[in-house]
Amino acid sequence: MELWEAALILLAGVAAGGINAIAGSGTLFTFPVLLALGYPPITATISNSIGLAPGTLSGTIAYRRELADQRARVLRLGSMSFLGAVTGALLLIYLPPGVFEVVVPFMIGFACVLILVQPRITRWMRARGPARRNGGPLLPLGIYATGTYGGYFAAAQGIILMSLLGTALDDDIQRLNALKNVLTTIVNSTAAVFYIVLASPAWPVVGLIATGTIVGGYLGARFGRRLSSTALRTCLVLVGMSAVVQLVMGRL
Repeated sequence: MELWEAALILLAGVAAGGINAIAGSGTLFTFPVLLALGYPPITATISNSIGLAPGTLSGTIAYRRELADQRARVLRLGSMSFLGAVTGALLLIYLPPGVFEVVVPFMIGFACVLILVQPRITRWMRARGPARRNGGPLLPLGIYATGTYGGYFAAAQGIILMSLLGTALDDDIQRLNALKNVLTTIVNSTAAVFYIVLASPAWPVVGLIATGTIVGGYLGARFGRRLSSTALRTCLVLVGMSAVVQLVMGRL
């Protein structure tokens, strides 16, 4: 690996860690860089997922104040994220490449629409009855599905999680963002363990991405915590739509 290649991967890791802490889709910074440098898609996906795990943990630690009084949510939803990550990691290892990615742009686009209309949906739901603090019976199923998606192809799982949490839970968006960071940490870390044991990552790439995402995750969380609800929602939608564009263009 040339020095300039290492620097490029490191910078992509910093950018990925920062955007993951604020919104999600950090994979869309690192994954294209690895492909451009000649790494096979599966190797790039596996190495990227392992490298992203420390950065999501860094963002979670920076958001720890917003996690106050969310222990029950973390345990309930985190278990579903874990099971989903196991499912997704096994799918990536044993299914033919390209099977799951076909639906990725549609999932991200739907998530962006859901984020935009979420305040209206929330007002409509609150008018029909009191808010459910635990999100109701369907939220864990959505978290499991998102965990499966994240374990297979991590791009924009944060966008999808925020759309689900914002619609189902009556809480401040910054607290939901903190919860999102915990769930993505569980998914990325679980998938990383499977990839380390069952696959063959490119370890120099893993080290560079991990170093970058730790720095970027901490800095991104510090910046994201200062955003207003409207600004954070706007950031989520912009990142999500850029993810759709990248994925669609990449398939053309």
